[in-house]
Amino acid sequence: MRYPTIGQRAKIITTAHIWKYGDRYYKLAHKYYNDSRLWWVIAWYNAKPTEVDISVGNVIRIPLNIENALKVLGY
Repeated sequence: MRYPTIGQRAKIITTAHIWKYGDRYYKLAHKYYNDSRLWWVIAWYNAKPTEVDISVGNVIRIPLNIENALKVLGY
C-alpha cells in the first residue's frame, strides 16, 4: 500500500484533529465513520501507522468522505 500523493490528498476533504491524551484511531473512526474498523484509513492518510507515532498536540487530518479515501487506496 502506498501513501496518497499531494494531488490525491487535494481531492479528499478532511478535517483537522488535534491529538490529545486518550485519543485512539479506532475511537476517531467510530466518531467520523461510525465504524471503528476503519481506523487504518486515518493512520494511512496521515502516514502514521500507529498511535505511538503521534504526540499530544500534533495535528492529524481525518478524511471526511470515506468512499473517496477508499477510492484513492484502490478499493
